[in-house]
Amino acid sequence: MHVESDGAFAIDIEQKLPPRQLMLFAFQHLLALTGIWIFPVLIGQALNLSTVEVGTIIQACFLTTGLVTILQSGRMLRLPVVQGPTAVFFVVLVAGAHSYGLGAAFGSMAVAGVIFALLSLPIRGWALLPRLAPFVSAPVVFGTLLVIIGGQLAGIGLPNWFDGDGSGGIGFISALTCAIVVLISIIFGGNTVVRRGALLIGIVVGSILHIFVAGIDLTPIRETPLLQIVQPAPFGLGVAWPLVGLMLLAYVQAGSEAMGMYSLLARWGGQSLSRGRIGRGLFGEFVGCAIGALFGGLGTTSYAENVGIIRVSGVGSRWVTMTAGICAIIVGLIPMFGILIASLPSTVLAAASTILFGIIAISGIQMMRDVVWDELNLMVAAVSFIVSLGCAALPAALFSGKDPIVQGLFTQPILVGIILLMVLQVVVNVLIRPCLERKANSAAQEMGDQTIQGTVE
Repeated sequence: MHVESDGAFAIDIEQKLPPRQLMLFAFQHLLALTGIWIFPVLIGQALNLSTVEVGTIIQACFLTTGLVTILQSGRMLRLPVVQGPTAVFFVVLVAGAHSYGLGAAFGSMAVAGVIFALLSLPIRGWALLPRLAPFVSAPVVFGTLLVIIGGQLAGIGLPNWFDGDGSGGIGFISALTCAIVVLISIIFGGNTVVRRGALLIGIVVGSILHIFVAGIDLTPIRETPLLQIVQPAPFGLGVAWPLVGLMLLAYVQAGSEAMGMYSLLARWGGQSLSRGRIGRGLFGEFVGCAIGALFGGLGTTSYAENVGIIRVSGVGSRWVTMTAGICAIIVGLIPMFGILIASLPSTVLAAASTILFGIIAISGIQMMRDVVWDELNLMVAAVSFIVSLGCAALPAALFSGKDPIVQGLFTQPILVGIILLMVLQVVVNVLIRPCLERKANSAAQEMGDQTIQGTVE
């Protein structure tokens, strides 16, 4: 069945472009994958990893991003979907690595990905996760969750502007330069590649200034081969079942966000989106994430920035996004590139992450503009927001002697927020709201009958 398009695409989903235009639009999509440039380095800083180890994660993230994007743009989903590392996997991975080690964190991510891939299999047109979408993908749920994510990650950005790498005042100056360049690029970049790549441009300018004044150690780059395939299980491999449970929550968030993007792109392209097709898309996403995790790659989800590029440019061709995925895999085969990113000044990356996390939070606020803010939705959002952020300030003595993963669960706002939002959404809006509406309609009907009867009398 064909669905009427709303005219968002000047270039249709199935339309191919000349090679030069294909590469230009594909490169534009890669610039928007901000998480792939920042999250691996932040993981390295949080876990005290070496430059080479961070470079390995960066390589694996590019490979994961490329694989999942190709599967989504290809036969699995056949939509122009671009996927990249997401904040929720970043938080869960760091928390799990502190408790069980990085190898167990990546292994648990792979196991959780396989579980969700099986749950999304479109057997006879029936898939579990697409049926759950109406319960977990409401704007009040994911809008609030994005605000919570921004709030939790705020402490990673600004505090690290100051002498984060022992370079003295130049660290702060390079961070400030990065931030100013990003803001100028966003404000004056228009609907061009300058605005889409604003964070990357800011990182490059800030890093050049820093390197020019303070220098950079090129030894790891010189000692790295030009081409090299990431080896499986670079940090070892293990499975911690409590951590698998946390990873499942992260996949719920990533999958639900992806389903929202599927629906939006399909509507713009005038295509039908059956549950079976959604199931194939989710299957491709989860399988790709599981494979990527085995090589040290972070789990992915669909990027709103890339959907924005498609909307502004009108280029909805899935061949463009498939090309972006191929380019990501090629970059993932060049270890020098990963080492170079891992060697960038930490203060510059802190400045870029400050803006990125702010954008994440404000995107949540934008998403909630469609919410009808009655008392029920206020309870879903308000309780989840304040309780989840408050968990980060719980006294350490409360968890004394408890399993580290229990402490990680109840002190991580993102994880607490996911659980609270989904539970309250189902209880309040799926169970309680219909009962209250039936009661109100019954009372209104009864009052109307009494009015009619009084008039007759």
